[in-house]
Amino acid sequence: MSAERSDALVFFGATGDLAHKQIFPALLALVQNDGLDVPVIGVAKAGWDLEQLKQRARESIEHHGPVDETAFARLSSLLHYVDGDYGDAATFAELRARLDGASRPLHYLAIPPSLFETVVEGLASSGVAKNARVVVEKPFGHDLASAEDLNATLHAVFPERSIFRIDHFLGKEPIMNLLYFRFANAFLEPIWNRSYVESVQITMAEDFGVQGRGRFYDEAGAIRDVVQNHLLQVATLLAMEPPSSNAPDAGRDAKATLLRAIEPLRPANVVRGQFNGYHDEEGVAPASTVETYAAVKLTIDTWRWAGVPFFIRAGKCLPLTTTEVIVELKPPPQVVFGEPEPPQGDYYRFRLGPEVVIALGARAKVPGEQMTGERVELIAGHHEPGARAPYERLLRDAMVGDQSLFAREDAVEAQWRIVDPILRGKTPLHSYAPGTWGPEEADRLTRQIGGWHNPSLEAVS
Repeated sequence: MSAERSDALVFFGATGDLAHKQIFPALLALVQNDGLDVPVIGVAKAGWDLEQLKQRARESIEHHGPVDETAFARLSSLLHYVDGDYGDAATFAELRARLDGASRPLHYLAIPPSLFETVVEGLASSGVAKNARVVVEKPFGHDLASAEDLNATLHAVFPERSIFRIDHFLGKEPIMNLLYFRFANAFLEPIWNRSYVESVQITMAEDFGVQGRGRFYDEAGAIRDVVQNHLLQVATLLAMEPPSSNAPDAGRDAKATLLRAIEPLRPANVVRGQFNGYHDEEGVAPASTVETYAAVKLTIDTWRWAGVPFFIRAGKCLPLTTTEVIVELKPPPQVVFGEPEPPQGDYYRFRLGPEVVIALGARAKVPGEQMTGERVELIAGHHEPGARAPYERLLRDAMVGDQSLFAREDAVEAQWRIVDPILRGKTPLHSYAPGTWGPEEADRLTRQIGGWHNPSLEAVS
């Protein structure tokens, strides 16, 4: 089945926020770029009809820019709508009728995880899960036990080869570029190990707060929201062994192997923070102890990375919005020119968003008679407006059965095993002022390597 393209697309939650922000624009792009020509069936309980769904689709697409009327007309002709309760067998009976003989549908669950079991059982009982694929949105659980339960729910109906756990972060061009850069360039491999790498830092900074998502964020926090998934995935791409082939599961095997080698976090290697004013956000509990900032130190128990610390931090209301990686190399074994030893070794810098930048930091001689140097960066920047949006890319891949950019069961559970010990226990919560780089207590994690490397706007190009 994996080589056959899905012959229908069903998306539950058709009237919801995710559909408006991401799915409708992705569908239009698939019409434009891939010739999407299969039935697209929205399912929700909103009291809507098909014309209202089409209007919602137009509003969504207009929000993202000018409407290609020819492509939108084609998309509109593909749209169908089923209005009904997910717990009602009649809803799925109508869905089956709308599928009109399609034998390989793709079911996209753009709904809260609490509804997954209800919908999956409805798909199975109505017969429309046979030979189908299913896409589920993160979060994949809220801890290890719930992730295992969710996987069991999915596997009761769908084999693993038919399950596509979508994390849009993996479909972003900069993340794919990081993987490509590592394994398409021979010059990296000889130094990409404990003999030459001093440390690795991954920073995901946002200069804004929860932006109206207070109720959701207060149930998640920074560790669940971005550390357990997005940033552990970045660490995995930096540290995994080369895939054995270009087969989709070869890369996912390498990722899962690396994740299993990361030791579960201990409280001593975690610092949590909350920005001043968080309690004033709408939807946030008055006495909330949820973190808006998290910094962790990872230990990777492999031959390649033994003794090399990996640091991750993520936070809201920091000085700027960016995601950046610094791979710092060890200094030369001897200072040859009699100048003071530099405070920082050579490094690779990967700016993963909003710009795409790859830079090599090194020392070069300052003009003049003295043999003294200064830090310089050799920079390669990417500005590709034509790159596919993550949801377009991931929906297309799911339609053709390519699981390369989707999370696998064992990798998801391995990620939860890493953070699970600190979710169950309590670690101190430190306050920090908006516009700073988080609580001062986080500095102790990186003291041994000279501190955090704070991204700057000047370092973009």
